[in-house]
Amino acid sequence: MHLSQAVVRTEHASRYLQQLCKHWSHKFSVDFDPHKGRVPFSETAEVTFTADDAALTMVLSVADPEQQARMQGVIDDHLKRFAFREELDIVWTD
Repeated sequence: MHLSQAVVRTEHASRYLQQLCKHWSHKFSVDFDPHKGRVPFSETAEVTFTADDAALTMVLSVADPEQQARMQGVIDDHLKRFAFREELDIVWTD
Protein backbone atom coordinates (compact mmCIF):
# COMPACT_ATOMS: atom_id res chain seq x y z
CA MET A 1 0.00 0.00 0.00
CA HIS A 2 1.11 3.54 -0.74
CA LEU A 3 0.54 6.08 2.02
CA SER A 4 0.33 9.85 1.85
CA GLN A 5 -0.62 12.32 4.55
CA ALA A 6 -1.88 15.88 4.81
CA VAL A 7 -2.05 17.88 8.03
CA VAL A 8 -4.48 20.75 7.50
CA ARG A 9 -4.41 23.55 10.06
CA THR A 10 -7.95 24.53 11.08
CA GLU A 11 -9.92 25.16 14.24
CA HIS A 12 -12.86 23.31 12.65
CA ALA A 13 -11.19 19.92 12.13
CA SER A 14 -13.85 17.90 13.96
CA ARG A 15 -16.67 19.58 12.03
CA TYR A 16 -15.01 18.87 8.68
CA LEU A 17 -14.20 15.27 9.65
CA GLN A 18 -17.84 14.63 10.51
CA GLN A 19 -19.16 16.38 7.39
CA LEU A 20 -16.84 14.39 5.12
CA CYS A 21 -17.70 11.09 6.78
CA LYS A 22 -21.46 11.76 6.75
CA HIS A 23 -21.25 12.75 3.09
CA TRP A 24 -19.46 9.56 2.09
CA SER A 25 -21.57 7.34 4.37
CA HIS A 26 -24.24 7.32 1.64
CA LYS A 27 -21.91 5.33 -0.62
CA PHE A 28 -19.40 3.61 1.68
CA SER A 29 -19.32 1.81 5.03
CA VAL A 30 -17.92 4.71 7.05
CA ASP A 31 -16.89 4.67 10.72
CA PHE A 32 -16.44 7.95 12.59
CA ASP A 33 -16.79 9.93 15.78
CA PRO A 34 -15.86 13.61 16.46
CA HIS A 35 -12.12 12.79 16.64
CA LYS A 36 -11.46 10.07 14.08
CA GLY A 37 -12.96 8.63 10.95
CA ARG A 38 -12.35 6.05 8.23
CA VAL A 39 -13.73 5.98 4.70
CA PRO A 40 -13.06 2.80 2.70
CA PHE A 41 -13.52 3.98 -0.89
CA SER A 42 -12.76 0.48 -2.20
CA GLU A 43 -10.73 -2.60 -1.31
CA THR A 44 -7.67 -0.76 -2.60
CA ALA A 45 -8.18 2.80 -1.30
CA GLU A 46 -9.16 4.34 2.02
CA VAL A 47 -8.68 7.54 3.96
CA THR A 48 -8.51 8.01 7.71
CA PHE A 49 -9.11 11.31 9.47
CA THR A 50 -7.95 12.50 12.87
CA ALA A 51 -9.14 15.80 14.32
CA ASP A 52 -7.76 17.84 17.19
CA ASP A 53 -8.11 21.49 18.23
CA ALA A 54 -5.55 22.70 15.69
CA ALA A 55 -5.64 20.43 12.65
CA LEU A 56 -7.29 17.75 10.56
CA THR A 57 -4.87 14.95 9.69
CA MET A 58 -5.72 12.86 6.65
CA VAL A 59 -3.91 9.63 5.75
CA LEU A 60 -4.65 8.13 2.35
CA SER A 61 -3.80 4.51 1.62
CA VAL A 62 -3.96 3.23 -1.97
CA ALA A 63 -2.76 0.00 -3.56
CA ASP A 64 -2.07 1.53 -6.96
CA PRO A 65 0.18 4.62 -6.96
CA GLU A 66 -1.70 5.87 -10.02
CA GLN A 67 -4.82 6.22 -7.81
CA GLN A 68 -3.02 8.45 -5.34
CA ALA A 69 -3.19 11.84 -7.07
CA ARG A 70 -6.80 11.30 -8.19
CA MET A 71 -7.95 10.29 -4.70
CA GLN A 72 -6.07 13.19 -3.10
CA GLY A 73 -7.89 15.52 -5.49
CA VAL A 74 -11.28 14.01 -4.63
CA ILE A 75 -10.64 14.43 -0.90
CA ASP A 76 -9.28 17.98 -1.37
CA ASP A 77 -12.29 19.05 -3.46
CA HIS A 78 -14.78 17.77 -0.90
CA LEU A 79 -12.92 19.32 2.04
CA LYS A 80 -12.70 22.69 0.29
CA ARG A 81 -16.45 22.58 -0.40
CA PHE A 82 -17.22 22.08 3.28
CA ALA A 83 -14.60 24.64 4.36
CA PHE A 84 -15.69 27.39 1.98
CA ARG A 85 -15.56 29.98 4.78
CA GLU A 86 -11.80 29.63 5.18
CA GLU A 87 -8.82 29.07 2.92
CA LEU A 88 -7.11 25.79 3.78
CA ASP A 89 -3.53 24.86 2.98
CA ILE A 90 -3.69 21.20 1.91
CA VAL A 91 -0.31 19.64 1.18
CA TRP A 92 0.04 15.88 0.75
CA THR A 93 3.37 14.20 1.56
CA ASP A 94 4.49 10.63 0.95
